[in-house]
Amino acid sequence: MVISSTDFEHQVMPASSPRYADDPRLIALGKAIQRARGALNLSQEELAHKSAIDRSYMSGIERGKQNPGIVAFLQVAEALDITAAELFSAAGL
Repeated sequence: MVISSTDFEHQVMPASSPRYADDPRLIALGKAIQRARGALNLSQEELAHKSAIDRSYMSGIERGKQNPGIVAFLQVAEALDITAAELFSAAGL
C-alpha cells in the first residue's frame, strides 16, 4: 500500500472514545498491536505512518483509550502484515 504525503494532509484526528476508554477488550487489542509492532521492530510513529493513522490516535489505540473503527483496525493489521483475525486472536478476542 503506497501512501502519498497528501494523504496525511487531509487526515483528521478522530474524536476520543470516553465511553469505551479502558475497556478490557480495547486494552487487550492495544497490547496485541504493541506486541506485533515490537516483533517487527517498528516504532509507534512508523506503524502510524504505514497505517495512515495519526500517531496520537495510534497511541490511544495501543493504550486502550480509543475504539478504532473497522477501517482503521484493518489498516493497522495490514501495516503489521497480519490478518484482522490473527490480530483479534493475539488479543484473545
